[in-house]
Amino acid sequence: MIRLLGYFFGIGAVFFLLVAGGIAWYLERTAQDLPDYQVLANYEPPVTTRVHASDGSLMAEYARQRRLFLPIQAIPNLVKNAFLAAEDKNFYSHPGIDIEGVARAVLVLAKGGRMQGASTITQQVAKNFLLTNERTFDRKIKEAILSLRIEQAYSKDKILELYLNEIYLGLGAYGVAAASLAYFDKSVNELTIEEAAYLAALPKAPENYNPFRNTDSALERRNWVIDQMASNGFINVAEAQEAQDKPLKVDPRPTGTYLASSEFFTEDVRREIVDRYGVDALYEGGLSVRTTLDPDLQAHARKALQHGLVTFDQARGFRGPVTHIDVGSDWGVALGKVEPLADVPEWRLAVVLSTDSERVDIGLQPQRGVSGARGAEREIGTIALPDMKWALRLNTKERKQNVRTASEVLTRGDVVYVESKGEGTAWLLRQPPKVQGALVSMEPQTGRVVAMVGGFSFAESEFNRASQAYRQPGSSFKPFVYAAALDNGYTPASVILDAPISLPDGNGGFWEPSNYGGGSAGPSTLRLGIEKSRNLMTVRLAKDMGMDLVAQYAERFGIYDKLAPYLPMALGAGETTVLRLVSAYAVIANGGRSLQPSLIDRVQDRYGRTILKHDQRQCAECNVSEYNGQPEPELVDERNQVLDPMTAYQITSMMEGVVQRGTATRVKEVGVPIAGKTGTTNDEKDVWFVGFTPNLVTGVFIGYDNPQPMGDGATGGGLAAPVFVEFMKHAVEGKPPVEFKVPEGMELIAVNRKTGMRAEGDGPDVIMEAFKPGTGPADAYEIIGMDEMASDFGTGEVSPEAEQAIVQGGGGGLF
Repeated sequence: MIRLLGYFFGIGAVFFLLVAGGIAWYLERTAQDLPDYQVLANYEPPVTTRVHASDGSLMAEYARQRRLFLPIQAIPNLVKNAFLAAEDKNFYSHPGIDIEGVARAVLVLAKGGRMQGASTITQQVAKNFLLTNERTFDRKIKEAILSLRIEQAYSKDKILELYLNEIYLGLGAYGVAAASLAYFDKSVNELTIEEAAYLAALPKAPENYNPFRNTDSALERRNWVIDQMASNGFINVAEAQEAQDKPLKVDPRPTGTYLASSEFFTEDVRREIVDRYGVDALYEGGLSVRTTLDPDLQAHARKALQHGLVTFDQARGFRGPVTHIDVGSDWGVALGKVEPLADVPEWRLAVVLSTDSERVDIGLQPQRGVSGARGAEREIGTIALPDMKWALRLNTKERKQNVRTASEVLTRGDVVYVESKGEGTAWLLRQPPKVQGALVSMEPQTGRVVAMVGGFSFAESEFNRASQAYRQPGSSFKPFVYAAALDNGYTPASVILDAPISLPDGNGGFWEPSNYGGGSAGPSTLRLGIEKSRNLMTVRLAKDMGMDLVAQYAERFGIYDKLAPYLPMALGAGETTVLRLVSAYAVIANGGRSLQPSLIDRVQDRYGRTILKHDQRQCAECNVSEYNGQPEPELVDERNQVLDPMTAYQITSMMEGVVQRGTATRVKEVGVPIAGKTGTTNDEKDVWFVGFTPNLVTGVFIGYDNPQPMGDGATGGGLAAPVFVEFMKHAVEGKPPVEFKVPEGMELIAVNRKTGMRAEGDGPDVIMEAFKPGTGPADAYEIIGMDEMASDFGTGEVSPEAEQAIVQGGGGGLF
């Protein structure tokens, strides 16, 4: 018997050794194909890039996987405990695998059941980072081996950090930080017990516990997690009961652009980041981008430009409704399907319900987030005839005429835009303008763009007319012609002939430019030429200097990359952008130093290291540890001097005259010292105004996307300048007026602004003109262009028309 037992024991031992060897061989073979778990030490998950305004306001987020990486130290214990209770309560005590769970899974599998989970957090890290999601025995064994190795290589906190930042939790959010924002619009530090528990309920199957589609299941799962938190001692029973009694209140955070009115600005920032660092860095790199945008100025820039475009457009009449729908028994459903301009929240879509001669009754489209389902309560309003009076001028394809009644403008079923009048249910009729425009505002000392609007509505058209549209600047280019002259021997008191001129056009004909409105003024100072925007004077001045010099200065200022040296270019016939022109004016405003316009102050990588900084000025003593009576530190500015500072002041003073006496007198309404210049191109296709104080440069452009005449009388002073005024009034509000600083060494001499000669007294034509050292008013009256003019006409005499212009003057000037 003993021998038999020994025999069976021997067989059993051999069998055991064979099985053990087989298992060992299997495990060894399986382990050979395992991925390298050490890569987790250098793991950099795709992280959301965030773009902020200068005050820290969130402008936009970009990500393929919405994730914000948080180190374990920054994750509150409440959140960690919620996930531990739901997923792995023994996480801090097990070796990486749950022995009981594994045995249970093997037993179920041996009985023919499905492969079960029983995964610890460590196993989930192994699966999510290193393995596939296939449900096979081999994968589970690999997962267990990797988990044991991971536990040997990394701390528990590191493993939990990887898990909490990697898991997908629904609504496009990866990791607890992104999920907290996605579901509750708050940081993880602000989460309550019930909110943390709901997030911890999601890892197994986020879609099964969707708070909107599966509310009951989500609530049940959340309360189960709260029970687990209480049973594991993470919270007490009273806290658990209070949390379970609360509803499942989810407040999703919007995606895309968050700061209203900044869409054009934000899109240009996005393009710049892609150009600098690539698409992957934007959508996965976790960059922190601090922009130059001032949200307050941006909002008012958008408002001012939209007001100017709407005012111009409404003067051209009503072009008809947005669309037409069948009103039926419930108009709300059909109206809800019409897409509004999402970035013009002041306007709402409405459907006409009835009309008579004096009013229109309308139904309002439900606002975003408000139910538009059939049977929901509808909002009703009224448009009185005086509030749609501009639309009595019909300008539709079918009818172009003036009418007298509201019912002749709109009919039942018409869908239109309206804006609240602020008086009960009274509304104003609106229509998106066809004309477009742009506004850019910049700090002249740094080139920081504080506001940029690229059109009426980004939702309507993403084309940025501030940075992408190349248009003719017209007379707003003239200051750079005059600056070139002042930098090369001319003075503001130099006299140029403003009279007809005829020049060969190179094709056998003649080019004969004219002043706006016709006529000419005879001999005039450079100051008058810029104040009244004389075309004929500007052409003569450019001809006298040589267009090669003008082109050189235009390129030096960055207005053009390459300017053809032809005389029409002196009148702004080349094409540039609003951003480039405003940057050029900023060079004048800052005393002639070159600058690089920037929408970005700095960029930091995912670790907080600064990888881009716009301001490159050096300050060796700005970071001293203590004050010992030393002088204030100075910023060392090594930028190139594009223009003589004295020249910059002279042209600034001349452009102050444009505002005080010239083509932009309405800008005086701003109430502070401003220099600027209007611009209007041929046939009134483009109108401009660019102006500046010592601290802010702003440029406005208005024109159709497909250039076409805007009508007689459309000028920079009449259309663009009012937009500038509306914006700048707000920009300078509450700030003391600042005078333009006169450079040291300049001499101010009283001259007659019309003749340029030295003057006595203080008459209306006497001004204090700025002269560089060694220059001053001419001792004798000299007119540049007289000899050239006589030769142009082929005789030694001046034509009768020109003689009359010289003696009497004739007005005019391109505004």
